Amino acid sequence: MNEILFWGENDPILFKNEEEKIKKPIQFKFENENENENKKQIKQISSGGFSTIFLFKNGKAIEYLYENDSKQNPEKIQIEENIQKVTVDTNDRIIQDIVSGDRSIYLLTSNQNAYGIGSNKYGQLCFDSKTLNNTQKPILMMKNVSKIFSGNTSFHVFLLNSNQELFGCGNNRNGQLGLGKSRKEETEIQKLIKIQNIPKGKIIDIQCGMSHSIMLIENENENSKRKLYSCGDYEYNGLGKNENTYEFTEIKSSLFENDDIIDFDSGNRHTLILTSNSKLIGFGNNLYGELGTGDTKDQSIPIQIKLPKLRFNENISNYHLSCGDYKSFFYYLPPSYSNLEEDLIKLFRRKEFCDISFKTKNGEIIKAHKLILKYRLNQNQNQIEKLQEIISKKSIKESNQIFEMIYSNNSKINPKLYSEIKEIINSNEKIEETIKRIYLNENENEKDFIIERKEKQYKFPKLILIMRSELYRGMFLSVTEDTSNKVTDYSELSDKSFQIFEYWIYSNQIKEEIQITQEIINEIQIGIDYFQLNQTNPNLFDLLINKFNN
Repeated sequence: MNEILFWGENDPILFKNEEEKIKKPIQFKFENENENENKKQIKQISSGGFSTIFLFKNGKAIEYLYENDSKQNPEKIQIEENIQKVTVDTNDRIIQDIVSGDRSIYLLTSNQNAYGIGSNKYGQLCFDSKTLNNTQKPILMMKNVSKIFSGNTSFHVFLLNSNQELFGCGNNRNGQLGLGKSRKEETEIQKLIKIQNIPKGKIIDIQCGMSHSIMLIENENENSKRKLYSCGDYEYNGLGKNENTYEFTEIKSSLFENDDIIDFDSGNRHTLILTSNSKLIGFGNNLYGELGTGDTKDQSIPIQIKLPKLRFNENISNYHLSCGDYKSFFYYLPPSYSNLEEDLIKLFRRKEFCDISFKTKNGEIIKAHKLILKYRLNQNQNQIEKLQEIISKKSIKESNQIFEMIYSNNSKINPKLYSEIKEIINSNEKIEETIKRIYLNENENEKDFIIERKEKQYKFPKLILIMRSELYRGMFLSVTEDTSNKVTDYSELSDKSFQIFEYWIYSNQIKEEIQITQEIINEIQIGIDYFQLNQTNPNLFDLLINKFNN
C-alpha cells in the first residue's frame, strides 16, 4: 500500500470537502475507489497545470483534471482508438525515456537521439519558431544525448551528452538557461547552445520551473558530495537566495549542508528537497500553500517543512516528490528490481538449498547461499567473516535487509545499512554481471546439474535453475527418491535456441552476435511454456522482438 501526502491548490478537485488552499501536508486517498483499488501500488505521480495523473504499477491510471462543474470527479484513463502511435526514425531502436515540458514532449531513444514533439513557440524544440511553430511528428533535436531535462510548467529544455556537456534552448526571459549575465537580454534561444561555467562534478538531475532551473551536482572529491545550484528569477520562484542568478550558482543552507539529497523537484514557482536525514525543505512561491508551511507566505530562502509521522520513515530514500503548478505530492515507492534481482531476493526468502548460517545480536539464525555470497563478496573468505561480524551486531530485521541488499545490490532497501557493507561487496557490479561470472566459471563443484541434449551436455548450478525456471524448481523440491543430477531435455529446441535460453537464464541478456529469426522466436515461445518461465516471459520475448526488428 502507498503512502501519499498532499498540500497546495485543491483544484482540480482532489479533496471534495477541503478548502481551496491546503497549507499543511495531509493524507491523500482516492475517491470513488473500492478497497482493492486503493491498494494499488503507485508508480508515478505527474502533476501539471491542468491535471494530475496517478500511474499505477499495474499499468492503469487515474486523472484528476480541470473541467466544468459536471465533470469534477476523477476519471480512469482509457486508451482511445484515435490515439496516434508515436514512431521515431527507423534507425533508432526503442524510446527509452519521455520528458514533459509545457506543451512540448521530449523523447530519448536507446541509441541516444533526442526528439521533440509539440509547441516550439520559444524555440524549445531547438528550431527557429518562425519556420516551425509546432509539430505533431517527432523531430530530431540532438544526437549523443544521455539525459533530457525539462518540467511540466517550463518552456525551456536541457540536453546532456555522454561527455557531461550541457546544452539548452527555449525561454530565457528570466535567465533560466544559465547562460550568464552578459546574455540576459537574449529572451529566447531558438537553437541549441552549450551552457558554459557549469559547476565542477557530475550532473545528476535538473528540474525546471517556469522561470528558474535547479541543478543537482555530485562531486565525490568533496565532503558534501551532492550540491544544489540554481539560476533564474528569484522573485516568487525562490532560488535559495535573494537575487536573480544568470548562471548556475550554489544554494547554501545549514538545513542540508551535511545531508545527502535524496530527491528534489520544482513546480511552476516552487522547489522541494528531501534529504537523507528525513528533512523536507522548500522555497519559492506559496500562494496556495504549496510549500506546506501552514501559511501562504513566500520563501526566497530554504525553510524546513514539518511532516506528519511517516509509516515507512526508516526507508526515506524510497519517498519521492512531485511538484505541480501550485501543488505538491510526497509519496512512498517500494524499491524496484530487475527480474534477476527479484529472483535472487525470492531465493533468499524461500531458503531453498541454503548452506551457510549467520547469527544476529539476539542469537537468531539467518541462512544464505555460499555460491551467491562467494561472487557478491569478491570470492573472499575474509569478506564472509567481516559480514558475520556486521550481522552479529544487527537485529533480525536489519540482517534480513543486509542480505537482500547483498543479493540484489539495491541500496535503497536501507541506504544507511548499505553504507556499512559497501566495502565488502561488489557494490558497483550489476547483478546480471555477477550471475554472468558464475556462468563463465568452469568449476565443476559449482555447476552441479547437467541437462543432456542429444550428444551435448550443459552444466548449471541448481540455484540458478530454481531461480529462473518453475519446471526445475518443482523437480528439485519434489519429494522423490530420485537424487540424479542429470536430466534429458525434451523441449525439442534447436541448439541455437537452447543456447539463447542458457545465456538468458544467467544474464537476462541476449548475446550481441546472435542473429534472431522468426523461427527462433516461434521456438522461444514454446520454450517459455516448457521451462515455465511465464513470469519473466515479457522480458525475454520483448528482448527477442526488439533485436529481431532492428
